[in-house]
Amino acid sequence: MTVVSEQEAKVSGSASSQTREITIAHSPDSDDAFMFYGLATSKVRVPGLRFTHTLCDIETLNKKAREGVYDVTAISFHAYPYIQESYALMSCGGSVGEGYGPMVVSPRPFTQSEIKEKRIAVPGTLTTAYLALQLFAPGVQTEVVPFDQIIPQVLEGKYEAGLIIHEGQLTYDKAGLHRIVDLGRWWQKMTGLPLPLGGNAIRRALGPALMSAVTAALRDSIQYALDHREEALSYAMQFARDLDSSTADRFVGMYVNERTLDYGSDGREAVTRLLDMGHKAGIIGPEAKVEWI
Repeated sequence: MTVVSEQEAKVSGSASSQTREITIAHSPDSDDAFMFYGLATSKVRVPGLRFTHTLCDIETLNKKAREGVYDVTAISFHAYPYIQESYALMSCGGSVGEGYGPMVVSPRPFTQSEIKEKRIAVPGTLTTAYLALQLFAPGVQTEVVPFDQIIPQVLEGKYEAGLIIHEGQLTYDKAGLHRIVDLGRWWQKMTGLPLPLGGNAIRRALGPALMSAVTAALRDSIQYALDHREEALSYAMQFARDLDSSTADRFVGMYVNERTLDYGSDGREAVTRLLDMGHKAGIIGPEAKVEWI
């Protein structure tokens, strides 16, 4: 089965004789792979458009977005205010934590008060995980470490604690680490809202019709994966970083679900609240002007 996007008429009429390349960048993670499965394998197509995919870690994507490299790019919400002049947020494709999210872990069972005095390895200063950490513990000492090296380096004793994202949220205990704080749970208790971690942004230079068509194609890709879970998960397993199929399925379910199709009113409110709080706390320079496509 192949899905032809509902927005095809908007692009096929003007591009029937030429194929327009749309560059897409996302992280090499099982949840992103699952989300983009339909587009990456041409299960979802838009006549007149050809989608090419680049995989990078999220901090690299945040930096590339500031350079305007890709038409569509996964970003941390923390990065959005810095790219908002060139990009808008797509109304689908978000990774949102429903009472869970990035975690601070340590070999020792520190209290939450104690952990605020430690030096913490973080996956990047533009990640939403870093923003949430700074809201939780203003001025905490941090050092950037590649996200997949945080657990190993904490175990080696290079850092007293680490801020983990991605699959590490499901595997840290097997490594013998203690969860000190789940920032998604902390955020929900403080605001009553889910924690929006990452989303997809689209270049404004594409123009309204093309932005709308590409956003619809991504939504169709997400829906296709949810409707064909087994085959999409099988594809995503190649990006699961040694997770077994059951754990990978659980991880994908955490971050690709009905809210990925649409943030919902509380999800959109959470994005605005998070960025406003970051700006008022002096963590984010520009004031966010969130626009959804």
